[in-house]
Amino acid sequence: MSCKPSNVPPAEELDIPALRERYKFEREKRLFRDGQKQYVRPQGGPVADFSVDPEAEIQPRDPITDEMDVVVLGAGWGGVLASYYLTQQGVSDFCNIDTAGDFGGVWYWNRYPGIQCDNESYCYLPLLEETGFMPSKKFADGEEIQGYTRQIAEKYGFADRALFHTQITSLTWDEKIQRWHVGTNRGDDIKARFVVMANGVLNMPKLPSIEGMEKFRGKLFHTARWDYDYTGGSYGNPVLDKLKDKKVALVGTGATAVQAVPYLAQYCEHLYVMQRTPSTVDARPNPPTNQEWLASLQPGWQAERKDNFHRGAMEAYGPGDTDLVCDFWTEISRNLKAELEAEGWPELSMEDMLARRDVMDHRVMERMRRRVDDLIESPELAEKLKPYYNFMCKRPLSSDVFYPAFNQDNVELVDVSETRGLQQLTEKGFIANGKEYEADCIIFASGFEVTSALERRWGIDRIEGRDGLSLYDHWRDGPQTLHGTMTHGFPNQFYIGYIQGGLNASVTEQFGRQGEHIAHIIAEGLKRGATAVEPTKEAMDAYTDHFKATQMDNSEFLNACPPSYFSNEGASSHEWGLFRQWGAGWNDFMQTLKSWRDKGDLEGLDISKDQAAE
Repeated sequence: MSCKPSNVPPAEELDIPALRERYKFEREKRLFRDGQKQYVRPQGGPVADFSVDPEAEIQPRDPITDEMDVVVLGAGWGGVLASYYLTQQGVSDFCNIDTAGDFGGVWYWNRYPGIQCDNESYCYLPLLEETGFMPSKKFADGEEIQGYTRQIAEKYGFADRALFHTQITSLTWDEKIQRWHVGTNRGDDIKARFVVMANGVLNMPKLPSIEGMEKFRGKLFHTARWDYDYTGGSYGNPVLDKLKDKKVALVGTGATAVQAVPYLAQYCEHLYVMQRTPSTVDARPNPPTNQEWLASLQPGWQAERKDNFHRGAMEAYGPGDTDLVCDFWTEISRNLKAELEAEGWPELSMEDMLARRDVMDHRVMERMRRRVDDLIESPELAEKLKPYYNFMCKRPLSSDVFYPAFNQDNVELVDVSETRGLQQLTEKGFIANGKEYEADCIIFASGFEVTSALERRWGIDRIEGRDGLSLYDHWRDGPQTLHGTMTHGFPNQFYIGYIQGGLNASVTEQFGRQGEHIAHIIAEGLKRGATAVEPTKEAMDAYTDHFKATQMDNSEFLNACPPSYFSNEGASSHEWGLFRQWGAGWNDFMQTLKSWRDKGDLEGLDISKDQAAE
């Protein structure tokens, strides 16, 4: 499959310097200097505690006292992929622990109406060739994705060992027995040789701190804890018929809102949509999986497709490349390739190439803004919904029904950019731009804490390595690792996530390769009778220094973006920013790890051995 460049306005039609000034103005207008402090953690009260599972009743059980080789924290994609690669290495004495009631991670918790994958399923869903599974369409539904995570766990034999509805409260290294004590809110005391921290990037819902929340007498909930008892319908059949006489306010216009708004608009008496920053919303062709294409696939097709997607979304297409994905994620690279190809592939410096890409970025974003004009009947409303920032400042989205919903008489956009968000809740509703609105229900489509401090995101009270050293203190100024997966002072502990390594356009590909690397080290440790495996301080420092000195620095780009989780909500510091990555790129990082594994000596690791195994 191949596709042509998109139809974008020519550069001569655009005043790019003026657009840059407009971008800057729109950013400054929305910037909230407190960053993550603008969000709170509900502990019950107006909004249900996020530890409460509305989908499945928590069943009582006796505390578990057990000993095993590996505990995997998390049963989302990071945990599932870590577990899969452990099984491939012959490691079977492990279990997944998760606060949810089943496998799926964010796909377990997110059950709002309209939920689908935001990038194509054929790249996002891992292990398609290994399992024989194929998503039903290009952008798979959430229920299908969650079901697939469980299918993998069942197929590879680790489904029945998982502990669900269980929150890790403490991880403490016991030097005497060379094990981790894993404490939980269920009273468990599990001793594990190894611990894999796969507890998620999208695991902690984000709730705005709004004055008067306790005063509101209506219904409040977060989209990650959707209340179908209140709205009517169900996850599999989102007919929200109980909202027909309700005034509903939805806070947010990000990925969740773009999918949920059309459903709410269909059923609510009146829908208020509160927007701080408009999203980039392109068309969303979502055909069923083509059976003829499926039959034509050759072994290795998914790895090839994911590599192609990564180049298109995050790097650049070169001579001979074909865009296999053909959507908004790869549009800039596809269009730029076509131009350079027409010019006979002129030799360009990196600065010239980036300048060409910047121009194409502006042209693509202008196409997106003109799409708003085409779909929104009111010119005034259309202007409010237009994104004025660079592509990838916010997560790019797609929908054929989001913009048309605003043409309905019962849908009202409330632009809260001037006040940097919703001002206040009252007994009857909310105040925005100095005006009070009545509402029966307020729904927070405010996403997840992606770049906040680890204590907030992980929710683990205590993580202590050698000599009682706190991981939170150890990483107070940012991570220090070897390969982005281990740190000195915390033996037999591994990390999956946006820590300090390579960055891939597909989060599941990134987590999978991290899981593969970790599983290799654990298996080698077990084979060698190791009681403790950890990076030497020298190896950790050398890797960290090299990473920092050579990393791709995107701070200038992010600091020009409006606040979002991509830019750590506009905060000046980006210790846990998403886009820090290995300077030479993803493929070089993968080759670096492979060469290290192939060498076979676990260079840079200090290995303590069980004398009995000698």
